[in-house]
Amino acid sequence: MTPGTGALAGRSVPGVAPTFGRGRTDLAGYVLVGFFLVPFLVFNIGPILFGVYVGFTEWGIFGSPKFVGLANFQKALADPWLIQAFKNVLIYALIIVPGVTVLGLVFALFVSQRWPLAGLARTLLFTPNVVSATVIGLVWVWVLDTRYGLLNHYLGYLGIGPIPWLTSTQWSLVAVAIASIWWDLGLVFVLLLAALQEVPKELHEQAELDGAGAFARLWHVTLPQIRPAISMVVTLQLISTMRIFSQVYVMTNGGPSGASASVIHYIYQTAVVRQMLGYASAVSILLFLAIMAVTVLQRLVLRETARG
Repeated sequence: MTPGTGALAGRSVPGVAPTFGRGRTDLAGYVLVGFFLVPFLVFNIGPILFGVYVGFTEWGIFGSPKFVGLANFQKALADPWLIQAFKNVLIYALIIVPGVTVLGLVFALFVSQRWPLAGLARTLLFTPNVVSATVIGLVWVWVLDTRYGLLNHYLGYLGIGPIPWLTSTQWSLVAVAIASIWWDLGLVFVLLLAALQEVPKELHEQAELDGAGAFARLWHVTLPQIRPAISMVVTLQLISTMRIFSQVYVMTNGGPSGASASVIHYIYQTAVVRQMLGYASAVSILLFLAIMAVTVLQRLVLRETARG
C-alpha cells in the first residue's frame, strides 16, 4: 500500500459515481416493475395479440384454430346484421353524445352559480354514475315498461297512450339511449363543473364591465375557456357509445329484430352464443379500427375548429 492510499480508501472520487450496491439496486427495480409488467403482458397484451391471431382463423372453442386469412373480414363487411349494429351505434352516438354533453353543461352551470339546491343537485346528478350499468338497465326496464312503467303512467295524464319503449323497433333504441344518458350524465357533469371552476373570474368581471350579458359571457368567455374539457368529454362519450353493451343486454337484448343491437352485443352473440370465435375476433378488430378512426377524426375536427 502506497502512502496516502489508506486515507483515500474511504473517500469517493469526484466525478465518479459509486458502484457499491448498483447491481442490487437495479435488480430490486426490475423486480418491482415486474410485479406490474408481467401481469400486464400476460392478461392484457397477450390476449390482444391472441385475439388478433384468432381473427384470421375459424375456431369454435373446441379443436384447433384453422387459418382462413381475410375470410372473416370479408364476411363481416357483407354481414347485414353487423351493418345494422354499426348503424345503431351511429344513432346511439347522435343521441347520447350531444344529449349528455349539453345536459352536463347545463347542470354544471347551474351548480357553479351556487343557487338554492345546488348542493343537492350535485349529489343527485353524480349518484347514477357510481351504480353499475346492469342496475341502471333494470331500473329503466321498470320505468319504461309498456303496461306498468312509471313514464307511461304519467304520459297517460297528458292523453298519450302507452308507448312500447322496449318492444318496438321504433322506440327500443331511444329507450336505451335515454338510460345511457342518465347513467353517463354524472361523470360529464363533474368534468365540466371542474372546468368551469377553473375559469378566471376576472374574465367575467371584465366582460360584464364591457356590457356583455349573461349569454354573451357564456358564449365568448366560458365556452372558449372550457373547450379542452368539452373536447375530452366528447371523445370519451364517443368511445363509450361505440362500446355500449350492458344497457342493451339488460333492457332489450338487442331486439326486437336487432333494432337496438350494438356491435359489442353482436360480438357477444357471435362468440358466446354461436361460438364463432374467429368471426367474433374479426368483428372486434373492425370495431377497434372504427373507434380509432372516429377518435382521430373527431380530434382533428375539434383542433381545426379551435384554430378557426
